[in-house]
Amino acid sequence: MGFRIGRGAHDTLDGPLCRRFRHQENSGYQRGRGSSAEKAGVAKEEFRRSVFVKLDYVSIEKRDGVAIVRFDRKANLNAFNEKLVVELTHAAQGFFDDLETHVVVLTGAPNAFSAGFDLKAVDSWPSETDDLKRRYRAYGGVRLCRAWESMPQITIAAIEKLAVGAGVAIALACDWRVLARATRMYIPEVKIGLNLQWGALPRLITLVGPARAKRITIMCEKMPAAQALDWGLVDELADDGRTVEKALEMAEVVLSMPQPTVRMIKEAVNATANALHSATSFADADQSQLTASSRSAKAARETFRTK
Repeated sequence: MGFRIGRGAHDTLDGPLCRRFRHQENSGYQRGRGSSAEKAGVAKEEFRRSVFVKLDYVSIEKRDGVAIVRFDRKANLNAFNEKLVVELTHAAQGFFDDLETHVVVLTGAPNAFSAGFDLKAVDSWPSETDDLKRRYRAYGGVRLCRAWESMPQITIAAIEKLAVGAGVAIALACDWRVLARATRMYIPEVKIGLNLQWGALPRLITLVGPARAKRITIMCEKMPAAQALDWGLVDELADDGRTVEKALEMAEVVLSMPQPTVRMIKEAVNATANALHSATSFADADQSQLTASSRSAKAARETFRTK
């Protein structure tokens, strides 16, 4: 898949870094009345400082050491399908050797961060007759979250409106989470006969502890923002529509620090906190395929769809 370079819409934000994202065109292409060569030089410099990459579902905007990655399927409350998983995985991998970007903000659609994985997409998997290909497809979400967790940059999920299932899983793979005050988080996997996969269960336990992790996953309660903050599932709350702005404020602080030290500390914390994560979740996609095939799981999903 090729990258298309172009311009994208900007959030209405008020912080210093937010204003630089919003006014990138004004500072470069509309500034000054010098010669054509001078204007070309200014434009070239502004292009170097600000790059916009557009895929089908994912856009990446980079400026002044910060990237904003937006994903939007424009359907089904931004539920994941395989194409979105692949695009977001490639987006994350593109930052691994990026020494100019120090913070990456991940955000979803205006009407929903993500409603989880599209069950219609899952229903197509039985048509895959090659067992190895079927298993590879099942582990797409695991590869996605591992890529985001392994990025050397500080990652911040800016979550608006709704985060369900897989939407929570990708947020857990980020370093920090900013949640809009009216947003609810919801992990309904058990209700539809699935285990929590994408490597999310050990990450959840690390953040909230075993008892609360059991309650979140087994009771399938919709968690309001204040509770998510109190339990340690998220790090900051923001007014509705302002989560990206809050994330960029956090990014400003990170940018003020010595970047080699920031990366070393992130690696050290992850190595310590995540030491047993792979050992305890390496087969979660296999387990999910097993649990999904039971009669009770199939009945649960059918009931869930008809509600």
